[in-house]
Amino acid sequence: MVVDFYKKLLTVLKDESRLVLMIVIANEGSSPGRKGFKMLVTKNQMYGTIGGGIMEHKMVELAESLLDKPKFEPFVKHQVHDKSAPKDQSGMICSGQQTIAFYDINTDFIPTVAQIILEDNCWISYSNLDISVNEETIETPEWLFKEKNVLTQKVYIIGGGHVGLALSEVLSKLDFELHLLDHRENLNTMQANDFVQSKQVIDFETIENHIPEGDDIYVVIMSFGYRTDDVIIRRLFDKNFKYIGMLGSVTKIETLFKNLEVDGFAKEKIAKVHAPIGLNIKSETTQEIAISIAAQLIQIRNQNR
Repeated sequence: MVVDFYKKLLTVLKDESRLVLMIVIANEGSSPGRKGFKMLVTKNQMYGTIGGGIMEHKMVELAESLLDKPKFEPFVKHQVHDKSAPKDQSGMICSGQQTIAFYDINTDFIPTVAQIILEDNCWISYSNLDISVNEETIETPEWLFKEKNVLTQKVYIIGGGHVGLALSEVLSKLDFELHLLDHRENLNTMQANDFVQSKQVIDFETIENHIPEGDDIYVVIMSFGYRTDDVIIRRLFDKNFKYIGMLGSVTKIETLFKNLEVDGFAKEKIAKVHAPIGLNIKSETTQEIAISIAAQLIQIRNQNR
């Protein structure tokens, strides 16, 4: 997560005064490092990743060597993960490629880090000119990558039970902003859920008022039973989401969908609901179900990247 990384960077920078920041600004194909991956390197420690393997090892060595020299200007290293490539071979064979930007960071950068950490919904620009926050430059950079400091992919988990708790824990380690909704007061698994950004007890008859529409919204329905699932899906059916899925047995899903169709709900829209939810990995335990759902969300999120 962007803010978490910069919180760590701030701590390290205050301790060591200088570090090298590496950030993946572009990637293609089966690259282990994707846009936005970051890593910091000092003489004494490192944090984050730009993709791992021999490629990362070589880039860390380069970063360490730069710390033995005077201040350097931002530059990029292109890495091709193919041993037959005529140049820029990374030493890896996964066939993709990535571009890594290098920045010389000292204590002068602390105000910018503070801005990234404290300012809501800001844009961070990485270019050959500098790293800046919410700034437009008249000069055209040779290369540029921009990212926001907030999690734009939001998951609304409807159901605070055991699977909801397990899914929240898994997704909290990924780049999703998590919101938990249930209609039951004093639910112990919901009270124990410290992995989400927000949790609410609501009336499912008004659930459409609690979930915004958008191409960055993922809806996971795993309420207490058939009746509540039916209420929820009918309330959310015509909303625009990136993803909507429902937990349940094949028999339950078939019955629910058949009733929707009988009541006039469009068959082509019913087919867009991922149900039974998750990738088919023959999940049996609560944790396995959570992993299968998380994997499906990642698949949907990454399919157009």
